[in-house]
Amino acid sequence: MIPNWLLKRAALTPHAPALTFQRKTWSYLQLKEEAADRAGKLRALGLERGSRIALLGGTSAEMALLIHGCLLAGVEMVMLNARLTAEEIEYQLQDSESELLVCEEAFRNQAKQQICQTIVYDEFLQLERESFPLEQMWEEDRTLTIMYTSGTTGFPKGVRQTAENHTSSALSAVLNSGLHAGDAWLHMMPLFHISGFSILARAVLYGSEVRLFEKFDASAAAEEITTGRVTGMSVVAVTLERLLTVIENNKLTVHPKFRTLLAGGGPVPVSYLKRAEQCGLPVLQTYGMTETSSQTATLSAEDALRKPGSAGKPLFFTEIQIDGADEPFDRGEILIKGPHVTKGYIGKHTTAEALQEGWLHSGDIGYFDDEGFLFVADRRSDLIISGGENIYPAEIEAVLAEHPQVAEAGVCAMASAEWGAIPAAFVVTRSPINAESLMEFCQTRLASYKLPKSFHFVDELPRNASNKLLRKELREMLTAEK
Repeated sequence: MIPNWLLKRAALTPHAPALTFQRKTWSYLQLKEEAADRAGKLRALGLERGSRIALLGGTSAEMALLIHGCLLAGVEMVMLNARLTAEEIEYQLQDSESELLVCEEAFRNQAKQQICQTIVYDEFLQLERESFPLEQMWEEDRTLTIMYTSGTTGFPKGVRQTAENHTSSALSAVLNSGLHAGDAWLHMMPLFHISGFSILARAVLYGSEVRLFEKFDASAAAEEITTGRVTGMSVVAVTLERLLTVIENNKLTVHPKFRTLLAGGGPVPVSYLKRAEQCGLPVLQTYGMTETSSQTATLSAEDALRKPGSAGKPLFFTEIQIDGADEPFDRGEILIKGPHVTKGYIGKHTTAEALQEGWLHSGDIGYFDDEGFLFVADRRSDLIISGGENIYPAEIEAVLAEHPQVAEAGVCAMASAEWGAIPAAFVVTRSPINAESLMEFCQTRLASYKLPKSFHFVDELPRNASNKLLRKELREMLTAEK
């Protein structure tokens, strides 16, 4: 059994700062009281323990309070990516069998659908709360969150994350980075991502403060870091570079209290690491996925330049193997085992095997060096990581294939100085069509970050003897065009 996070934390340190947003701070006792109010409103809507609801909104204190309210109410949360189109949202609502969608006003149009009941958050707040006894303990296998990750077949998979998954992830993280009195984490990540949710979870377990911002702001981040208001922050490579630029241009000094800049979402260029060292920013590169409830391996700041490109070593409760590897530097699929790993998927992919003999097959190719440091050679081979967002080519190809004038489509990663990589599409057409028309077609079906940034019209796509699309050759075609 696992203690109900917020109830236990509010009992232990009721007056410690829990959440700060736009100059307002909630203590853990105040956070519990506000979350209990949201939980009572959910009960008033007829939701019980184990009910499944979807959340659609930005990064705000109100959304954080609603998340904590859902945890107190015992409902399972489907965390919808706020950048999805209405069509993508409908798929996830139907696949998850959500009973209710709570959305912020700004997302009202995206939330229009016939799958389940919808209520706008402002209207939700007007409801009378229903009193009910809050559970003091959770079963380890209890589902807390469901997050969709793009599927290799073009259909996103709903990943089930349990109380044990999130708790184990938080404990592994703190055993790696340590815990100090007065710790505060700068939160500029989307709350619907595993990275954003895990910050909230870790803070309650540790009793630390979350300093929440609506979105990434390099100038605000630099101020928080240099004035000593925060001790840690999560970034991806593109946001790290923007933060470095502000600190360098303004000749700012990082406060000695700041000790953890956690960088995920793909490798960090060595040039960024060198600049970070000059600025006094300790960068900890990490490797994880939705199925591992955030981090599964992390590289210490001390090893950042000694082991460039490495994701570090497995965290305390984690086992990692390289499938088929006998010696250091042998490459193979990365296999992961531990209490932070999902037990499976929901909906359309319920029957898909998440674990095989206890091991999660990540689909990523990697290796260990002779000191036991993990290197991720290819991110799911065809996966496009754009500014920390995971994009599967198959999903975009499936949309393009729906166009009546498109016979075939292939998508691959194209290098981007700003985002690391962006999608590029190769299209075989049945009749003439221009790139603008294809872009308009995609815009109603794909989130903006998934949209192809270039279209290349070709006579045929490269395939092997089994008729499998060769995306590696698509990338080579891009290179040849330069």
